[in-house]
Amino acid sequence: MDLTPAIIKELREKSGAGMMDCKKALDESDGNVEKAIEWLRKKGINTAQKKSSRSASDGLITVKIENNKGIIIEVNAETDFVARNENFQKFCDELAITGLKNETENVESLLNCKYLDSNLTVKENLTNLISKLGENIVIRKLEYISENLGSLEKYLHNSINQNSGKIGVLLCFKSNHENEKVNDFSKNICMHIAATDPKSMNIESLDKKLVDKERSIYIEQLRSSNKPDEIIEKIVDGKIKKFYQEVCLLEQMFVMDNKMKINDCIAVFNKEHKENYEIKNFVIFKLGQE
Repeated sequence: MDLTPAIIKELREKSGAGMMDCKKALDESDGNVEKAIEWLRKKGINTAQKKSSRSASDGLITVKIENNKGIIIEVNAETDFVARNENFQKFCDELAITGLKNETENVESLLNCKYLDSNLTVKENLTNLISKLGENIVIRKLEYISENLGSLEKYLHNSINQNSGKIGVLLCFKSNHENEKVNDFSKNICMHIAATDPKSMNIESLDKKLVDKERSIYIEQLRSSNKPDEIIEKIVDGKIKKFYQEVCLLEQMFVMDNKMKINDCIAVFNKEHKENYEIKNFVIFKLGQE
């Protein structure tokens, strides 16, 4: 049937539902706004849409590894109460399985995937969950690591189950062997990453804009010191070197030793165990962090 913009607008204002959902509801209700609202309520759509405008700042980080493929996903809810709900945790776990199965590399493509083996999309299942739990829920971000890079290890801090917590780390590495010593070393590296939150693997891969920003701050701080420019330059270079040690993984002091850099720890491990251990990639998600 033909629907006027006015009647669609009326339903949107009364229900809080989106344009396409309102059109569908009016089609199913022969253009009757009250019946359309009832249809939306039965589907849980208007409830979900209204809640979608509320802030979601809690939630979980979920990390899953299957068949040497890994995914890390942040799903936000409004409260820790919902984050600890079994239905929410199940959704996060099954969402990660769906992402691995479809090898999804961004949230948009994940939302359009079929949820597990159902006929519903992830987006539709998310809408149903919002209606059921009564809070806004947002799939915020994800990273997928393919199996061709190497072996995978994970770590969860403040975990509430084996796959989800408040901080998640996904590590990709290569080694000559896969054994208990390699696995334990990899877990320790993951724990170090969770504790220090490095911004890059090494100096070369660190964002130049970040370095330039730090350098300009240091120069500004020293400008009123009346020191010669060449002295200021040396001081700034020293501060930048220290900055590298704070934010570059391989330059950081190993938190479990604090006497050696991560790079040196890897060299010692390789020598002691006749390995060729190498970190290929890592991802760290902290709940609510940009």
